[in-house]
Amino acid sequence: MISSKKRKIVFVHLLNDYSGSPLILSNVIKGLQHKGHQCELITSADTSGFLAEIEGLKYHFFRYRWYANKYFRLALFLWSQLILFFKIIKFSDEDVIIYINTILPFGAAIAGCLTQKKVIYHVHEVSIKPLFLKQFLKWIAKLCANQIIYVSSYLNKKEGISKVKGNTVHNALSQTFATNADKFLSSAQISNPFTVVMLCSLKDYKGVKEFLKIAKCLKRIHFELVINASSASIETYFSGIRKPPNLHIFSNQTNVHPFYQKAHVVLNLSHPEQWIETFGMTLLEGMYYGLPCIAPPIGGPAEIIENGKDGYLIDQRNIDEIVSCIRNLQSDNTLYRALSKNAKMKARQFSYTKMIEQIQELI
Repeated sequence: MISSKKRKIVFVHLLNDYSGSPLILSNVIKGLQHKGHQCELITSADTSGFLAEIEGLKYHFFRYRWYANKYFRLALFLWSQLILFFKIIKFSDEDVIIYINTILPFGAAIAGCLTQKKVIYHVHEVSIKPLFLKQFLKWIAKLCANQIIYVSSYLNKKEGISKVKGNTVHNALSQTFATNADKFLSSAQISNPFTVVMLCSLKDYKGVKEFLKIAKCLKRIHFELVINASSASIETYFSGIRKPPNLHIFSNQTNVHPFYQKAHVVLNLSHPEQWIETFGMTLLEGMYYGLPCIAPPIGGPAEIIENGKDGYLIDQRNIDEIVSCIRNLQSDNTLYRALSKNAKMKARQFSYTKMIEQIQELI
């Protein structure tokens, strides 16, 4: 039974941007606020992302950004943990829960443990390099966490931290996202041309170059690549790379609905040998719009997609197979409609209400 006691919760997230982990945290905060809990957030200043301007939320900011230079990045990361430590220490005389998003903010975990607060980790992925840093962060979580929330059964099983109670709570989209998708689908007309979309970070291991290869193989199909990076970073990355004319590239977006509304298929081409997707938010977003998805056959996507029923699970190295699937979806309307219908049904199983109730019960 869920307790009716309202708690004060201090959320901690390192870098606010438009990636999956701050998106989920913003949904969690809004849901727990709606349940009557008092919420505060410690996160990076002067960065744009899903955690900005949440109504009724009290913010505590600190300076943090991502640097390409690994030495600057490490130095700033360590400095940020010292800042987080002292920001949490300020709550030592209050009855609060410390809710840490991702395993990176270890300074907040140590402070929460020393002040005898309940420390909850929400773990989205642990593909962290170098290996010793990953091992160190997991060791701190093992020492400091009272409970850990994992976004998929795969993550819980493969990267679960021993001797700490672990709970699998699948991600879900906000009710606003679901409502927008439902409104669009209730009045949408069939759009042309046939469009394939992928939303990802600007990393080789996210399958950016494979996306270009697939676009080159399917010249009569429209491809859109939405990258969580600035226009300048994208221009630098693609300098010297010949892009096919049927491919359009977009920088980070605050509103992704228009891309799903004109798409027919969503791709996730992450390299499992370098980066295993532990959930796959863009897949769930696409499926809410009734879009069949193609994703790796390992990790979180395998908990969202049923191969051949609502999408396909294919390794990104099998370019020919992915190309063939896209061609079949374009040419076989009966097949496409069946997968689209099943995708919509599957997406509704990942309920926002259920996610919030599960997290509230843990709190």
